[in-house]
Amino acid sequence: MNPAPRPNQPKFELFGDTLSGRVLWLTVAIILIIELVVMLPGLGRERQAWLWDRIAHAHLATYPLAQSGATLSPQAQDSLLSFALDDEIILKEPGQPPLTLRTTRPIPPIDRSAVLTDETLWYSTWRAVIHLAGLGGREMQIIAPSPLQPGAVLEVTVNETPLDADLHAHAEHAFTVTVIMALVTGLLIFAVLDRLLVRPMRIITTSIINFREDPEQESASDLSWLANRPEDEISGAARELKSMQDEMRAALWRNARLAAVGTSVAKISHDLRNILSSALLVSDRLESINDPAVQRASRTLVSAVERSAQLVTRTVDFAREGPPPVVRSAVPLHDLVDEAALVVAPVNSGVAIRNEVPAPLVLSLDSGQIYRVLVNLMRNAAEAGCKTITVSTESRGGVTRMRVADDGPGLPLRVQDRLFQPFTSSGRYGGTGLGLAIARDLIRAHGGDLVLEETGPRGTVFAMDLTISETQI
Repeated sequence: MNPAPRPNQPKFELFGDTLSGRVLWLTVAIILIIELVVMLPGLGRERQAWLWDRIAHAHLATYPLAQSGATLSPQAQDSLLSFALDDEIILKEPGQPPLTLRTTRPIPPIDRSAVLTDETLWYSTWRAVIHLAGLGGREMQIIAPSPLQPGAVLEVTVNETPLDADLHAHAEHAFTVTVIMALVTGLLIFAVLDRLLVRPMRIITTSIINFREDPEQESASDLSWLANRPEDEISGAARELKSMQDEMRAALWRNARLAAVGTSVAKISHDLRNILSSALLVSDRLESINDPAVQRASRTLVSAVERSAQLVTRTVDFAREGPPPVVRSAVPLHDLVDEAALVVAPVNSGVAIRNEVPAPLVLSLDSGQIYRVLVNLMRNAAEAGCKTITVSTESRGGVTRMRVADDGPGLPLRVQDRLFQPFTSSGRYGGTGLGLAIARDLIRAHGGDLVLEETGPRGTVFAMDLTISETQI
């Protein structure tokens, strides 16, 4: 057997109201949010690094003066402070007077002070977010020990404008990298999800739509390819869907041919009944001849004609489209069972029919249809060789269950699974295989069901549920 051909490569549907597009952009959004959350502590570290750089540059600017004890002119101090990006530097060393460098430019009032040794990463991150939002101060004093000389402490006054520019540049770079990573990662994840989930869902959905539009036409092999994938939940669903579609197509094929059979039989039934009527008239005349051999042949002919008429009638009834119409009326069920027994008992004089249905029980039923069901079940039991048939009822919760039990040999195991399928005979001679199928349809038209409750060497029990309320007379 040739393997199912591989379907075309998937088409990425990145935009529009599609499952694949939503998967992509949801993945990108989630990754972007995660990356942005991870990026925030990086802004805090960037701010701390900038402040520590100011401390290191300030000590480098004052270190030669602290070692030599020389003094600088205001212009030289401005040059050093410009190098350090500071407005004022105060160096405090153990055992030495403070060394101060101050710009000649006017210094705005200090908005806040920061002791770097006391700042946490989370606080620095919060301050970085404030700077990005444009809510930071303009002048700031930094207090921190010198990273170049143990014991030395620096107090540096700086303008925060360069810090704002540095944080903005860092945030823009990090955001650009984050967006690129989110898009690339989202596309990769989307490709995997589209391959494993979205595309199989599209194949299953397409198969369902095609099956709904034309259930008898087998679609392309995409579903077969999906069902033949390695074992997982989706391939299992595809196999079950394919199996269901195959069974439905087979059922539709059978039903179409049954409908064709019913239409054909309905067209010829009238003429066939006339032919059978003529045969019955001839057989009646043959029975009047005083010849035992002729009489035996006439009885055989009558039996064959009656079976032929039954086959035509049951086939037409079963092939009729739609459920049988139900015309309800108040039916004394005990009397209806007696009427059905009169039809079965004279033909099979060795069969006893026990009617255990309560006499006052009246149900809203179609008497003609229930009569046909009872006659069919009783006749089947009698022809199977039983001696006693018992009809009883049981009522529970507004549902009346009627049982037809016999003491016959039971049903063969080979027919039990297909008992209610049309044209499936129970094995007796002359059976059409339509009686039980029609009987079940009649009970289901009443809102109940006909089931085989039990069967075995001690007998068979059929039960029918009649889901209607009881009334008393």
